[in-house]
Amino acid sequence: MARRCDITGKGVQTGNNVSHAHNKTRRRYLPNVQKMSLYSETLGSVRMKLTPHALRSIEHNGGLDDYLLTTSNLKLAPEALKLKRRLKRAQAKKAA
Repeated sequence: MARRCDITGKGVQTGNNVSHAHNKTRRRYLPNVQKMSLYSETLGSVRMKLTPHALRSIEHNGGLDDYLLTTSNLKLAPEALKLKRRLKRAQAKKAA
């Protein structure tokens, strides 16, 4: 499983463990990615891998649909952009 958030794109970072003797060994900082199902008013239930930060952002903006439609494409991960396009198509189809 790729440890990457589907909304923000936050992934694994690397760094060093530094001992008291100042020896450095490489380590990985893993993001807190959770698999969860979110409800979209247009698409229904959507299953995604999210960090708690992304979930708080979605809830702050009033839900998944509102978050995706108001957030710039530059700030969204590729998976979120696909979902945003799917959401716009479904809304256009519903309006027609």
